[in-house]
Amino acid sequence: MTATTPSAPDQTIDLQDPALAADPDALIRRVWAAGGTAPGTFVGGLDVTLFARDEDTRTILSDRRFVVDPANATTATAAGDRARLFESLGLAPELTVYMTESILGKDGADHKRLRTLVSRAFTVRRVGGLRPGVERVTADLLARLPEHAEDGVVDLLEHFAYPLPITVICDLVGVPEQDRPLWREWSRALSEFDPTDPERMNATLGEMIGHVEAMIAERRAAPHDDLLDALISARDEDGGRLSEPELITMVFTLVIAGHETTANLLANGTHALLTHRDQWDALRADPGLLPSAVHEMLRWCGIALVTQLRYATEDIELKGARVAKGAPAVAVLGAANRDPNVYPDPHRFDITRHRGKPGEAHVGFGHGLHYCLGAALARQEGQVAFAALTAAYPDLSLVPGREPGFAPRPGNRRFQDLYVRL
Repeated sequence: MTATTPSAPDQTIDLQDPALAADPDALIRRVWAAGGTAPGTFVGGLDVTLFARDEDTRTILSDRRFVVDPANATTATAAGDRARLFESLGLAPELTVYMTESILGKDGADHKRLRTLVSRAFTVRRVGGLRPGVERVTADLLARLPEHAEDGVVDLLEHFAYPLPITVICDLVGVPEQDRPLWREWSRALSEFDPTDPERMNATLGEMIGHVEAMIAERRAAPHDDLLDALISARDEDGGRLSEPELITMVFTLVIAGHETTANLLANGTHALLTHRDQWDALRADPGLLPSAVHEMLRWCGIALVTQLRYATEDIELKGARVAKGAPAVAVLGAANRDPNVYPDPHRFDITRHRGKPGEAHVGFGHGLHYCLGAALARQEGQVAFAALTAAYPDLSLVPGREPGFAPRPGNRRFQDLYVRL
């Protein structure tokens, strides 16, 4: 490994270990057991260093000396890591550009240019204007749950947690209603990515890119008034602001990222409430706790346990260890959200924890330049959803013998289903 850590070799954490997918909290326990900093391995056997402390994760995510594109770390070794990563994943060469041109993989001026194009759609004011629509979709989905139930039992993930954010983000971007089931399937395929089956990933990405290309062609012929049209205008009026691959990548990044985080917030949050019945009852009794409750769900059971790699552009001293120039570091968000120096009794689920406190103390949405663009929308959807869910189905409960299993993707906390009794 290229960073100096105090951890013993046998504490190395393989981030592709299936055991970490089956038990997401194991990653949090292991990195803290190693003292808050641990050596690890990533896809392709890449050596990385994992950081758990809240202070270290915030530095990694906000200090401009850390970059997401290894080419910007200025070392030949680091620059080769990205190509090696995609190669190790089995990504088809013709699809690589759609990964490298994503806003998620850009630094500095390029990242700012892309973020500026879409950030106006996600301001608190614009998101607030979407609330009546979110409430209508939520009410409709909840009213239809009994139609999907067998003996009073329904998969809440399939019939509520996913449809709500997919509907909201597709309305915002401009994805036609009849095409939305396709996005659910593509999202499922990508979330279940199996490194031993790259053909499925290539086929999924190919279909998704072809679909976006067709949408763009249709809109150029018959414009609408939505985010997709705004992006096409930015591309066609000034090609320097947005290349064609960036336009395509921006659309599927917005749609996938715009619903995956929220869907799992709803599922993970519901499971947390139902396994802590006093918290469910407290939320029902006092809807004023909704903002604090959603923050606690993002802290205690957020979907993203780790961030994408960050590369040091120079030697950087963190609390936990020194990261050498060109070396990759991983901010373990799930562990930072359990930092005992920040959160008293950090492993306790307590929806009153954030009540009356300004701002966002956790890093569930990341931090710094790549902070989640859709955070305000996700928080609003969460508040609307849990207000309506607890009111519509006050006796909601888990189904004995049908505890949800986690999807086989380490680094995430993502259920495969969530069966509940209405």
